Formats: sequence, structure tokens, C-alpha cells
Amino acid sequence: MSRVRSAVLTAGLALAMAFPTQAGGQTEMLVLTRGVDTISVERLHRTPTRLEAELVDRIQKVRWSYAVTLQDGRAVRMENAIRRADGDPSGPALQEATLRFVGDSVLIEIRDPGGSTRTQRLGSGPGATPFLNPSFALMELVLARLPAAAPDTLSVPVFMVAGGQTLMARVYHLAPDSVAIALGAESRLWVAPDGRILGGAVPAQGLTITRAPASDAALHVPRPDYSAPEGAPYLAEQVSVPTTLGFSLAGTLTLPRERRGLVPAVVTITGSGGQDRDEEIPLVRGYRPFRQLADTLGRAGIAVLRMDDRGVGGSGGAGGNPTTAELARDIAAGIDWLATRPEIDPGRIALVGHSEGGVIAPLLAAEGSPVRAIVVLAGPSRTGRSILEYQNRYAIERAPTIRPEARDSAFAVALRMLDSATASNRWIAWFADYDPKLAAARVRVPTLILHGATDRQVTADQAEELGAAIRAGGNRDVTVVVFPDANHLFVQDPDGNPAGYSNLPEAEIRGDVIGTLVAWLVRTLTP
Repeated sequence: MSRVRSAVLTAGLALAMAFPTQAGGQTEMLVLTRGVDTISVERLHRTPTRLEAELVDRIQKVRWSYAVTLQDGRAVRMENAIRRADGDPSGPALQEATLRFVGDSVLIEIRDPGGSTRTQRLGSGPGATPFLNPSFALMELVLARLPAAAPDTLSVPVFMVAGGQTLMARVYHLAPDSVAIALGAESRLWVAPDGRILGGAVPAQGLTITRAPASDAALHVPRPDYSAPEGAPYLAEQVSVPTTLGFSLAGTLTLPRERRGLVPAVVTITGSGGQDRDEEIPLVRGYRPFRQLADTLGRAGIAVLRMDDRGVGGSGGAGGNPTTAELARDIAAGIDWLATRPEIDPGRIALVGHSEGGVIAPLLAAEGSPVRAIVVLAGPSRTGRSILEYQNRYAIERAPTIRPEARDSAFAVALRMLDSATASNRWIAWFADYDPKLAAARVRVPTLILHGATDRQVTADQAEELGAAIRAGGNRDVTVVVFPDANHLFVQDPDGNPAGYSNLPEAEIRGDVIGTLVAWLVRTLTP
């Protein structure tokens, strides 16, 4: 968001064979785990001409059902549907789509729950393979492109179904029975002679891939628990927030049990990518920062509204790849809804935004949303393009399998991929050009900016840059605090490399960060 040494491949591993299974196919399961935690489960049935699968992604909390039609081992058509992971697998889909791979393009027909249909034609690479992260069944289609006598590396165009951009997957031989695929993080896979993935690992993320017999029980996902802890001095009400686009956002409103008059409130704003209301990251076990924040604020007498992003969990509005500005409208709907609650003081509502949420909070404040104050957690001050370029350069320079002399060429490839993604992905196109300092100069409400000193996703020097931009607009009520040895997640981490998040011994926002944030909100929102 790596390269390995090559090995001589013997004739025993013929990965170019496109699924030479029995005519009736076979049903199996690929399971991705980290320690005792299951990250995803994928049940697949494959024949030489068709791959059918159901992928339960516990990180994004979604269930993908898809079928790929194969011709000479390459995808020519894909049908898919997305549902809530904890919902009825046979119930209505949040969205359905049909993709046809024609030449160097992908023709897409998207069907929404209301019956509306829209079509797209996106550029891609000739013979692109569809991919849904973290599908290893679809990675088998990538492996099927690698002939037994391939050179050191082979680049395969991969079309990201969720997002619409095309990336290049680099495939490397490790040994006669093992291969590595670099697509973001590097996967090292043990493969059978017919190209099936038998197992493997994603070392940078501490993940393990296992092949097993199919099981219905493994696909079951319980609904998350958003209730208040036993004995908490606040209530946790499950709510539905309507938006101006016709769908609703599912959320939790925590309210202090003992109230003297109207209470102040906070709306939380998640970072990039589909996030649930807690901003949970399963790869960092126990990391639920907005639940942690709501609990602390609830004990301090402040209400909190936290919502699932559109298309995530119980929220509607899936699809369309919304821009940050469009997602800001969802938060504005939350502010408006919260102001109608009889327990809430509409004049004392604040925003707390993390990462991309740290772009949305100043944007809404600058546009005149009725908020008393904003808190920016690890928010950027620079354009998205400069941030993405930095993130790519950082990852390449620290990838142990990329030789120093190869880093410049790897970075050049990353820039070309970024250009391609910017041309095809609405979210990236908006983010790449957006300059947060322009909105910051129009923020007139009290602002708290918190940042981790070891943040390797949005560098810590951007905290004061953002603060300076707000002050330049005439706002003097700006506080900037940078915490030593805290990463982008505000977790204790002297290194801060995102590749090491899954190995962090601690998985909660540091106490000094929470303490600073809550104390400032109490002072700012309480008479």
C-alpha cells in the first residue's frame, strides 16, 4: 500500500496447466489466518472452464459470491454479488455486477438493489485477471499464467474488481513446488503440479494460507456486538441514519445514563477504505479505536455517534467508489440526524476524524457544517498524490527482497500504476489532486490536531503544516500535539512501518492520546 531470489524450475511444476481437475470439479476451501484469528474463508468449486466461489472477508465484513468463465485458462467473464458477511447469504445483494474482459478493456454492468443499472468501460491490460482482495482462488488464475520455463519473473495484469484499477502482479519461482506473488504484500505459496495453492504465507503481515475440505460452518460470521459493557454509565442504542441519497447508515449512539439537560456529542469519521463503526482492523487484534473512544467519552458525559461506512456492515449505499467529498455528505447526514435527537445539544457537536476522516472533518467545518469543534487524528496536509508517492517509496526502500539497485525501477513502476489508478478510480482521482490546506484556511472552529511521531503513512511533519494552514486563515484556537513512538494508528510503535502492524504487541490507542483528546473535548464542549 518485494522480490525473492529465483530458483531453477524443473519440469515437474507446470503451472500453465489451467485447472486440470476432474470433469465434475471439486469443492474446497482456502482459509487465511493470523494466529488463531480467521481473516477470510473462501469456498471454491472449479472445473477447467469455470471457477465458482464464495469469499467471506472478515476484515471488510462482506461476503462475495462470484463465478468466472474461463477460456484457455483466462477469464472472459465474471459475475459477482456482494452481501453483508453476517447476513443471509441467500438474501438480496447490496450490489451485483457482470464483467466482460475484451481485449485491453473491461466492460462492466452494475446492478443496484433498487433495480437501477449502470455500465462502465474501463481500460485494463490484455488478458487481465479479475481479483478480489484477499482471494487466493483468483490468485490461482494468476499462477495459471506462469509457464514451467518462465524467466525469473512474470508480470500479469490484475483487474481490481473493488475499485476498477489495474495493477501488475509479479510472479516468481522459489522452488519446484513454490511460487511468490507480489501484489502489494508478497505471498509465498506452496503449489501442486496442477497449479492449486496448497498453502502458504504472507510473511510481512504474519498471515497463513491453508487449503482444507469445504465447510458451511466456516463461512458463518456472527453479528458484531456494539452493546455497552456491563456496568457502563452510558447506553448504546443501535440507530439508522438517513442520507439525502436514499440509503441509510447503520450506527451506534452512546448516551450518558445520567444527564442534566442536553449533552454534547461527537461524530466519528473513519479512515480510507470500507470501515465499520468501530474502525476495527482485524489484522491488529483488538484494535477498535472508535469503540475505545466512545467508551471513554461516554464515561466523561459526552455522547458519540459512530456509523458504518456506506456499503459496510448494516449500511446501504454500496458501490460507486465514492470520493472523499461524497463520503463527507454521509457525515453531514449524521450531524443533521444527531441534532434532531432530544438528548443532544445541537450547538455542541464535534467531529473526530482519523486519517481520511482527518480530511473530511476540516472540509465540513470549512463548508459551514454546524459543528462546535473538530479533532484531526493523523490527517494529511498534502495532496493525495504526494502521500501515495511517499508510501510507495517507503515500502520499496524497506522491502527486504528488493535490491537497492532495483529500487528506482520499482518506484517507476509504482508511479505508472498510480497514474493508471488515478485515471480509472474516482476515489484516487479526487484524493490525488485534493490539497487539504485550502479547506484548512477556512476552518473557524476550535481544532485539535494529534499525530504519531512514527507515522509512516501520513508523516508527522504534516500535523504542524495543517495547523499553520488553519492559523493562516485567522483561527488562533488550534492545538497540535505529536506523540513520540506512536504510529498512524496511535498505537505504541517505535518503528511505525505498516508492514509490521500485525505483529504489534499492543492494539489500543495509547492512554496519553486518549487522555489528551478527551480532556480537550471536555474543555471545548462543556460550559
